[in-house]
Amino acid sequence: MANKKAFAENEKQWVYRVLIFIAGFYGGYAMLVRGGAFSNAQTGNVLLCAIALGNGQWQKAAYYVIPMSAYMLGCMVSELHIRSKRNRKLSWETVLILFEIFAVAAMGFLPATAPHQICQVLINLICAMRLSTFRQSEGIPMATIFCTNHIRQLGASLAAIFRKDPDSKEKFRMLGVHGLMILSFMLGVAAATIACRFWDVKAIWLTILPLGVLFTELLKADRKEKVNI
Repeated sequence: MANKKAFAENEKQWVYRVLIFIAGFYGGYAMLVRGGAFSNAQTGNVLLCAIALGNGQWQKAAYYVIPMSAYMLGCMVSELHIRSKRNRKLSWETVLILFEIFAVAAMGFLPATAPHQICQVLINLICAMRLSTFRQSEGIPMATIFCTNHIRQLGASLAAIFRKDPDSKEKFRMLGVHGLMILSFMLGVAAATIACRFWDVKAIWLTILPLGVLFTELLKADRKEKVNI
């Protein structure tokens, strides 16, 4: 097993677990109090858009185009920054977390009567940039915004264990890694469900605490490692 000390702070597993917990919170928040659109991934929005088109509900179909477009824009922005060769004092990962903090603060100030598309666009931008930015944790391909890949990896690991493959011991470790990611996401959704019951749209502010911890740790790593992006 690889030495964890060899990995950058933004690749460590604790970072990914915190990120997917927050993503779960975003998903629950958007579904419960911000219009019911999917924010973490876009397959659901594409499905609902196509159903609306099939029913001739053009306005409803256009409603789902907004989060899909925001998601595409977020991926584009993230890719442009990742591939930039300019030297920066802060890594793109740290800048992204700082952007999340400001976006979350802004969303909490928006009243429940505000157009839901505002929050949907912000959450989709965040999730899309996360998808393109946080791709690998300690050598393991991972996602921090949805569970589909982690569920697939659980199935693949179980198959290897049942076959008694040479690397089946490592697959036992993968069960724990991906299982914890799924559990973290579910805890985030559950936390959003409870928080929205009490604080409605302002519940999103609860994510500022874990985001602040992430930003502090990544900032310290940037200053120590002198990251060049």
